Amino acid sequence: MIPWNAPKAKVQLRLSVQRLRTLQQKKEAQAKASRRDIATLLERGKIETARIKVESLINEDIHVELLELLELYCELLLARFGLLDQNNRAPDPAIHEGVSSIIYAAPRTELKELQVLRDILMHKYGREFSIGVMENRNNCITDRVLRKLVVDAPSMELVDAYLRELAKGYGIPWGLDVAQDAGSGSDKVKESKEGGEERQPDEPSNVANEEAADALPVYKKVEEEDDFDALSKRFAALKKR
Repeated sequence: MIPWNAPKAKVQLRLSVQRLRTLQQKKEAQAKASRRDIATLLERGKIETARIKVESLINEDIHVELLELLELYCELLLARFGLLDQNNRAPDPAIHEGVSSIIYAAPRTELKELQVLRDILMHKYGREFSIGVMENRNNCITDRVLRKLVVDAPSMELVDAYLRELAKGYGIPWGLDVAQDAGSGSDKVKESKEGGEERQPDEPSNVANEEAADALPVYKKVEEEDDFDALSKRFAALKKR
């Protein structure tokens, strides 16, 4: 067994934090581009293609949440490194969740630095402890980590909810709101005819037409204004349902 090396372990924790943050930033940039592409598909009426891309986007969002959790656990082990450096056969309760989660979830990431950190922790606490963690004995892995590791196709309801929020964030008329608006418009026409004055209902504005003056779609302007902070919060709330 490789002997415990505290300085090397601390360096590896810092490297893991840095790489986890970098990977999150990369994936968030890719997600922003994906949202823009999906908005374009909605605008063009290619709904089924948009749904397929949203499924991938949801899974990527969940994976980013896993990376965020692992970064948090690495930061925790750095902050409580004195407990990690103790010569114990099992982690102190204050760091047990962090150690177990990294050992269990690191293989589901593409980060070599995290894999090396996992090996260091497994060597420190031994084969029996590591096998117990990988088998999730005594439910040592929390539900919030396990949920991020489940690979399932998102429900149609969640996909449509994403699409509605995406359309709302980019200013594209789509979904139930459009149907409701259409119904309200019909009522307005009926009322106008009964009053002796006929007028056309207000139609949902087309993104390209609205921005014809400066050739910039609405959804790009929305992105520049708030960087999708509000939309990200709504996405996070949807995934907790």
